[in-house]
Amino acid sequence: MISILEKYSTTRRHTLHLCNGLEPEDFNLQGAEFTSPVKWHLAHSTWFFEEMILKNYLPKYKLFNDHYAFLFNSYYNTLGERVLRNNRGLLSRPYISDIFDYRAHVNKHIEALLENIVDKNVLELVNLGIQHEEQHQELLQTDIKYSLSLNPINFTPSGNSQKQNPISKNTEWKKIEAGIYEIGYDGKEFCYDNELNRHKVYLDSFEISENLVTNKEYIDFIEAGGYSNFNYWLDEGWAWISNLDMKAPLYWRSKKEGWMHYTLDGLVHVDPNDFVNHISYYEAMAFAAWKGQRLPTEFEWEAAADQISWGSRWEWTNSAYLPYPGFKIADGAVGEYNGKFMSNQMVLRGASIGTTKGHSRKSYRNFFPSTAQWQFTGIRLVK
Repeated sequence: MISILEKYSTTRRHTLHLCNGLEPEDFNLQGAEFTSPVKWHLAHSTWFFEEMILKNYLPKYKLFNDHYAFLFNSYYNTLGERVLRNNRGLLSRPYISDIFDYRAHVNKHIEALLENIVDKNVLELVNLGIQHEEQHQELLQTDIKYSLSLNPINFTPSGNSQKQNPISKNTEWKKIEAGIYEIGYDGKEFCYDNELNRHKVYLDSFEISENLVTNKEYIDFIEAGGYSNFNYWLDEGWAWISNLDMKAPLYWRSKKEGWMHYTLDGLVHVDPNDFVNHISYYEAMAFAAWKGQRLPTEFEWEAAADQISWGSRWEWTNSAYLPYPGFKIADGAVGEYNGKFMSNQMVLRGASIGTTKGHSRKSYRNFFPSTAQWQFTGIRLVK
């Protein structure tokens, strides 16, 4: 079994690997308030290990820089003030070279700590830090993609291709019988607190598509007037697309030669057989209404997970992000990780092409606002 030190080192190296092909000017891009610069992701994931572990558990540890606790805190009120999220791209200092040095400094001390540590609390926090950085590995990819997409040159920034063929082209429907199902994490490995407590739910029988909606199917929706017919849309969704004059998914562009979309391989033709990507909850709901079907609840999704192909897109469910029975917010900064966001968010299940290998399980609960498009999100239908 891989040791936690090996897991830590592998995770930290992979984050840097995802930056291959980026130039210094790219690291500070922040194309919108909902994104963060690559430099900030590199620093914040490092700050987590320094703030949560080294400051508390390594005697005589010396901070790399006294300003970093303020610059690279994200949303932890327990740990003090922080730079406003929409201002992260204004941090031209420290340089990216300073952040690489910061990562090396923290790595050296975490590795020294793990060579001798037996404290269970430290090991659990290091594991949480690893999981946290794996989340930021996906955010790093989606954030830089969004920011680079605003450049009119449509250049290819790196060799980190995000193209992936669908897992399966099977279009069958799986029948799930009515009954009582257990939902939530059931195991002895790591899980987030929002996956607990495991509990029973009753589900009526339903059929769920074995695969996700393809680009071809979504183009049919567009060409049938899907973005101009209010009957398919939730009221807030209709107001949202109307205000933005939205006619297609994020990154799609209608050209004389057909639909194109921006990817980290550059501007390419939309593959009709690939799964539709970068879809908001509102768009997913409208498409389902057009088809005369619906999105699964997160409980239906988990009950069916072993019978469907998943892992290519985060899949919107029709479930609000709410606590499970018996959920309790932990004390201290760690308690700010999930619980305080259980408002105005929808649950997504599965994983995506940007998800780090091993960072997925059928009980995993991702969550975003209904308007979020820049994540690797898709649609699965139920009838």
